[in-house]
Amino acid sequence: MKIQKMQTIVSSAVLAGILSFGFPSASEAQYGQLASYHMAQYQETQHQRAERKQTEKDHQKHTGAKIVGGSAVGGAVVGGLLGGGKGALIGGAAGAGGGAIANKVRKDKAVKKRERTEREYPR
Repeated sequence: MKIQKMQTIVSSAVLAGILSFGFPSASEAQYGQLASYHMAQYQETQHQRAERKQTEKDHQKHTGAKIVGGSAVGGAVVGGLLGGGKGALIGGAAGAGGGAIANKVRKDKAVKKRERTEREYPR
């Protein structure tokens, strides 16, 4: 009887030792998920902050209007020289569309640069 009891205790202790060291605990896995979730949230708020600051700067200096307007004028001039009044209208519309795309690309690059700068020199 004593031998069976001793074998049961030893075998359960060995089994518990193997199971406790063999697998990561649920709390460790949850911590890893939680840490990656918080990092993603931090990066998202950092992106939103950079985008907001860039938008504020663009609004103060009317950057988007200058780019789109300048492109529209350029397109209208070229269209007017090549096709008269109707060409000027088409050229102006094409220039404004191109300017809008160029403004979007410029703004995206500026936001990425702002994010990089904030990572290198945090507040």
